Amino acid sequence: MNIWIISKYASSRINGFESRLFSLGNVFVKRGYSCSIISSDSNHFGIYPKYKNVYNFYSCDQINVLRIRTFKYLSTASVRRIISWLDFEVKLYFAPLNKLLKPDVIIVSSLSLITILNGIRLKKIYGAKLIFEIRDIWPLTLIKEGGWSKNNLFVMLLRRIELIGYKNSDLIVGTMPNLAGHVYQGSRQINTRCVCIPFGFDLNFFSVETSQSIHNKKFYNIPGDKFIIGYAGSFGLTNGLDSLIDCIIQMESDNRFFFLLLGEGANKLKYQERTRLSGNVLFLPKCDRREVASFLELCDLLYFSALKSEVWEYGWSPNKLIDYMMAGKPILASYSGYKSMINEANSGFFVEAENPIEIERALNRIIGLPKSKLIEMGANGKNWLIKNRKWEVVGDRYIEMLRSLF
Repeated sequence: MNIWIISKYASSRINGFESRLFSLGNVFVKRGYSCSIISSDSNHFGIYPKYKNVYNFYSCDQINVLRIRTFKYLSTASVRRIISWLDFEVKLYFAPLNKLLKPDVIIVSSLSLITILNGIRLKKIYGAKLIFEIRDIWPLTLIKEGGWSKNNLFVMLLRRIELIGYKNSDLIVGTMPNLAGHVYQGSRQINTRCVCIPFGFDLNFFSVETSQSIHNKKFYNIPGDKFIIGYAGSFGLTNGLDSLIDCIIQMESDNRFFFLLLGEGANKLKYQERTRLSGNVLFLPKCDRREVASFLELCDLLYFSALKSEVWEYGWSPNKLIDYMMAGKPILASYSGYKSMINEANSGFFVEAENPIEIERALNRIIGLPKSKLIEMGANGKNWLIKNRKWEVVGDRYIEMLRSLF
């Protein structure tokens, strides 16, 4: 099988971090398949050289790569980003793809959603099977999280493209466990099979010890006699941390608990100001992902949250939970969407999203549990993750689905 993966946003280890698509490509190659990845150099997460040519072919870990030079942007919520999408599609249309081996399978992975139109065209040209991979449900996310009107012309166009993609693909893959609930809703009359193939992780990443941790109890004067609740991630609107901050303030007189919050984001200064008189919380700066493990080690319980949103009704697959579960700690999730991972592993607790009273009640219940029970739950999460979410396991599941198409 010769596999093409097409996505505007696909970065390899030489671009600063290895994305899902290159991780899957590595598994495909290890299993004896040929893999080519077609992507752009306009990605707000990656680091790319200044290409002179529009079309740049090279090899990375035995994966054939076509990197297309495209229009750059700085803000993720900008017209320039949309222009960059269109620029990629036009250049992909005229790309010298005959330099790559003819594909048996073409995987088009969002975002950008528009790429599925090129994928349908290439499916017809090469007689290949087409997989439409959804990593972020657009335009639903634009409407529910971005505040766009469902009657906006751009949103209506994306909705039409989404539907065309579903109907003309041979397989729909979602990283979220309940994507089928979105795909088959209403009177869409979509017959394409929809499966979940979630995000994975590289076990070797967690086996490399950090030479020197910048996080330790002595340096930050973190109390050693309290129950530590930790959060590591962004302080943005969609992270839903307002309820946790409310909880911290209302629990400031309870000397049993201490909260550690690590990361950066637009709301961090606001949260620091709101809790400036609270002696039960400490904000820490963002650090390298390898050092996050040493921070998580300081905690007794790890906190995850998300705002109430229709988007979450179709499930999650966040990288943050991988770090949390690999730390071997129990997790408290303030989350009201489709549940997975934590409940499957029996490694934590769920409470209603955006409800600080429920968070406080949960913390009072959890601190009353035997320490051995919390240790057991943390171990459950780590063991489940290693068994079910290593890239080799996820990649083999993908290959199984691809082979079933023939």
